[in-house]
Amino acid sequence: MKTPKPAASVVDSQTFTDAAIALGTSQAAVSRSVAALELALGLRILQRTTRQVTPTAAGERIIEHARSVLDQVALLERAAQDQGGELRVSYAWSALGRRTVALQRKWEEIHPGVRLIWVQSNAPTGGLANGSVDVAIVRRHLNDHRFASTLIGTEARYGALAKADPLARRRFLCLADFAGRTIAVDHRTGTTTEDLWSDAARPASVRLVQGVDEWLTLISTGQAIGMSSEATAAQNPRPGIAYRPVRDAPPISVFLASWKDDPSVLVADFTRLAQEAFIPGHPAL
Repeated sequence: MKTPKPAASVVDSQTFTDAAIALGTSQAAVSRSVAALELALGLRILQRTTRQVTPTAAGERIIEHARSVLDQVALLERAAQDQGGELRVSYAWSALGRRTVALQRKWEEIHPGVRLIWVQSNAPTGGLANGSVDVAIVRRHLNDHRFASTLIGTEARYGALAKADPLARRRFLCLADFAGRTIAVDHRTGTTTEDLWSDAARPASVRLVQGVDEWLTLISTGQAIGMSSEATAAQNPRPGIAYRPVRDAPPISVFLASWKDDPSVLVADFTRLAQEAFIPGHPAL
C-alpha cells in the first residue's frame, strides 16, 4: 500500500509544488504517489482544479486517520533525535540574524554534547510536518492545530534595493517610498504583504518569488525592490544590494513553532535562550 504522506502534504500545502518542497522531492514524484494511492484504494482522494487542490469526502476521512499515524511516527523520530544528541532548527530566509552566533555559542556552553543544526526550509511548516526538524523559526502564524507557537521577540523591517537605486542614498525609508514601484514578494514564507500599504500608496506591481535567493537576484538586478526583516539584512548581504530601515513599518513578530504533543527539554531550552537573545543587553548573550 502506498503511503498517504504525500496526499496529506498536498492538503497541508494546498499545492503539489509546495508539497514537493516540504517533502524534499519533485512535483512529479508527489503526483505519482498520490495517483498510486488512489489506484490502490480504488477511490479519489484529492479533487484537483486549476485554482486549488482539496480533499474529497472520502479523502478527508482517510487523511484524518493518516495524520494520526504520521504524527506518531514523527514524534518517535524526534524522540530518537533527542537521544541522539542533536536539535534541528529550521528557518526560511534567515535564522535570528545578528543574534544567531551568540545563541549558538550559549547553546554549546549549556549542551556541549548536543549539536545545534540549522536547516533552511521553504516548506510552509518549516519542516515540522514531515519530522525533519524539531523546532522552526517562523515570522508568521502557522495555522495548523498540531503546532504551538511561542513569541520570542520582534524585528524591525528593512527595505532592500539595488545600490544604484536613488533610494539607496538615504539612511532611512518610509512606506510611501514604495509607492509606484515593483516589489518582490514571497507569499509562502516571506514577511511582506500588500496589506502593509493603504490603497493610495501601494506599490505599482508585485513580482512573486519563491525563496530568498530569487528575491535577492531580482533586487540586485534592479527589477524590483523588497522589504524583509532585520535578520534578512544581517544574514544575506550581497554585492549590489543596500538595506535600509523602514521607519514607519510595523515590526515583525518572530515565533518558535514546535509540536504541541512533544514536551522536549531541548526545545524548551532553545526557546528560553532565543527569548533571552531578544532582551536588550541581556548578560547571557
